[in-house]
Amino acid sequence: MGNRNITTFILAGGKGERLYPLTRDRTKPAVPFGGIYRIIDFPLSNAINSGLRKIYIFTQYKSLSLHRHIREGWNIFSRELGEFIDLVPAQQRIGEEWYQGTADSVFQNINILEDEKPELILILSGDQVYKMDYRRIIEAHIEKKADLTISVFEVPLKEAHRFGVLRIEDDRVVEFKEKPSEPMPDPSNPEVALISMGIYVFSLDVLIKRVIEDAKKIDSSHDFGKDIIPSMIGRDNVYAFRFIDENKKETKYWRDIGTIDAYWEANMDLVNVDPLLNLYDRDWPIRTFQEQYPPAKTVFSGEDRRASVTDSMVSSGCIISGSKVLHSVLSTNVKVHSYAEVVDSIIFENVDIGRYAKIRRTIIDKNVSIPQGAVIGYNLAEDRKRFYVSEGGIVVIPRKYKW
Repeated sequence: MGNRNITTFILAGGKGERLYPLTRDRTKPAVPFGGIYRIIDFPLSNAINSGLRKIYIFTQYKSLSLHRHIREGWNIFSRELGEFIDLVPAQQRIGEEWYQGTADSVFQNINILEDEKPELILILSGDQVYKMDYRRIIEAHIEKKADLTISVFEVPLKEAHRFGVLRIEDDRVVEFKEKPSEPMPDPSNPEVALISMGIYVFSLDVLIKRVIEDAKKIDSSHDFGKDIIPSMIGRDNVYAFRFIDENKKETKYWRDIGTIDAYWEANMDLVNVDPLLNLYDRDWPIRTFQEQYPPAKTVFSGEDRRASVTDSMVSSGCIISGSKVLHSVLSTNVKVHSYAEVVDSIIFENVDIGRYAKIRRTIIDKNVSIPQGAVIGYNLAEDRKRFYVSEGGIVVIPRKYKW
């Protein structure tokens, strides 16, 4: 990678409609994950760990909590040294429209490219969970003399219709289809398809040309996957880079946690005995912002009020008092009172769970008080009368819900 001038764009303006109601009050990249993190912490940490320190974050929908998180937890660079993380909200710099798509968000901020003139631009999605050394895809891009390099991931053929699917020959992309009804199998393994991870390395001149060209098209959705990339196949040097996982596991880990069920499953993996995503790797730390809380504490008095915590992640400030927590993720400052049970659940910060409450397969958003004796997750027909219940049967209690 050498001393090349590289700028990173993180696209963090997504509504995350399929994660509703977790995205009712926040954008998808700001959704909490793994107790103490926000989803955007993963691409940001990957960038920092990869030595990339010129970062713009494009935001749009319900971005207040995201802006606050970045300001409080990621104000770690000195602009005097040419390092920065800048938030770029939709500003209507060009015309009167908000960002119409991923490519349009770059087009509306094309002044950044024209002013700074980086050699290469790394474009990332702000709403995916994975660990990746971006230096490897950048080195591959330089070696191939590519105009665009796309990071690709193998998924089972039956799941590929949800993504952009590629067909490659000697690493060159020869076909690209966004969310095809019949995905193209990978010739080396017909049971899987190669999908785009939404991670791109562009050479400057080509990126500027293609987003300006696309902006002039009336019938375009101004999206990289739907419009820009298909238009480049056959006329630009477009290559694929097979994802190399910094997780150091045989199973490569990358999650686009776009639904409640996928979000719940990804969190539940973290509390398994051998999780697919290793958050304890000091060689590849994931940074975040945390308020100052005392250590977590368990309390019991007598045999009938024994605190029990099994296969769970419990964050700072939590007090588990004579209650049972099993296979769950607790964010900061959660109180679980005597005789309560929390099983297979994700509890956001500042949640208070009353005595004798029983919580199972439930996501509780922040600042909620669960009343004494409440039973949630055991009768989905009753739960649906008050709460959102996913296709997989996960109950979601929204932020600040009042009984």
